Amino acid sequence: MTRREFAGTTLTVAGAAALPAAGAAACAGETRPSTDSEADAAAGAARPGRLLILGGTGFIGPHMVQHALARGHEVTLFNRGRTNPGLFPGVETLIGDRDGALDALRGKEWDYVIDNSGYVPRLVRDSGSLLRDAVGRYLFTSTGSVYDFDQDELPEDARLLEVADPESEDVGRYYGELKVLCEEAVREIYGDRGTVTRLHVVAGPGDPTDRFTYWPVRVHHGGEVIAPGDMDNPVQFIDVRDLAEFCMHLLEEDTGGTFNVAGPTLDGTRMDEFLYGIRAVTTSRVSFTWVDEAFLRNREPPVRFPLWYSHRGPTRGLAQVRSHRGVEAGLRFRPLAVTARETLDWFLGEPEERREQLQLNLDRDAEILADWKNL
Repeated sequence: MTRREFAGTTLTVAGAAALPAAGAAACAGETRPSTDSEADAAAGAARPGRLLILGGTGFIGPHMVQHALARGHEVTLFNRGRTNPGLFPGVETLIGDRDGALDALRGKEWDYVIDNSGYVPRLVRDSGSLLRDAVGRYLFTSTGSVYDFDQDELPEDARLLEVADPESEDVGRYYGELKVLCEEAVREIYGDRGTVTRLHVVAGPGDPTDRFTYWPVRVHHGGEVIAPGDMDNPVQFIDVRDLAEFCMHLLEEDTGGTFNVAGPTLDGTRMDEFLYGIRAVTTSRVSFTWVDEAFLRNREPPVRFPLWYSHRGPTRGLAQVRSHRGVEAGLRFRPLAVTARETLDWFLGEPEERREQLQLNLDRDAEILADWKNL
């Protein structure tokens, strides 16, 4: 798995993101409101302002737009107009390109900026410099891929990647390293007015990557499910709605700094808790068979079982991201059951062509299980 695949939810777009109202009952984990009005009340009184989102029509952007509008903000989008044009017909959209076509941003002012589309330091520096005197707070969407994963845990002050080629703009090869430089550009330009969020795997309705979605769909299908590795292996992700709410909270509270954004609980979720928590939201007849990590890795690439990141070896920090600083600043996690149920409901309502993109590969699972039991 590459670093770009790890944080691919902010890079990959597959149709308009679904934006259903939350409605599933909380079954486990930390509780939180399940309706927009209750969530807004819990988040405190809104402070309506003018918000510019660089991007805004992929996966995480629409959830941010929806939440911002619900809290009374005046939203403007800046993008190329190619992905899901017309998704928000009542929202002002400025057409341009971060690479040399920023004129649509000139002569305007905003209270807040969310930068969801910054991957190349040169381009982040260009737009950041142009907007420096026209905005209040600038929130940059970064990634946990900035960290060296060969660490026992990853708080915000953990060791970052060393930038081997600072002149390269090859995002596919140097995704994490380039994000390190993008963060540095935002801090240099905005100082205390800059905020950085480092995202873990983003989950929820509309996710084009199916990394979280795989598990509710697989459990819903029923039968004997491969449970990879150890029961106590940690699992982490962030619900896209929790991400959107946290980002707006940081902007409204004028909070600067760098924050990890990883859940679904503060103190960690085990793989067995994750799988049995998902099982609780379905009525399918399902069983789990735990298969040894070394056995699986000799037969299948790790991406076959998404969100499974071994707590051993040189990438052990991947599922040991610490979000205590974010929680202190207002980050909240909705229960796993809510994310699982609403993601499954969204997926099952998608066109067949879209649903077929998620390959369960049940025949191969049966072969693996048979080999495991024959040892």
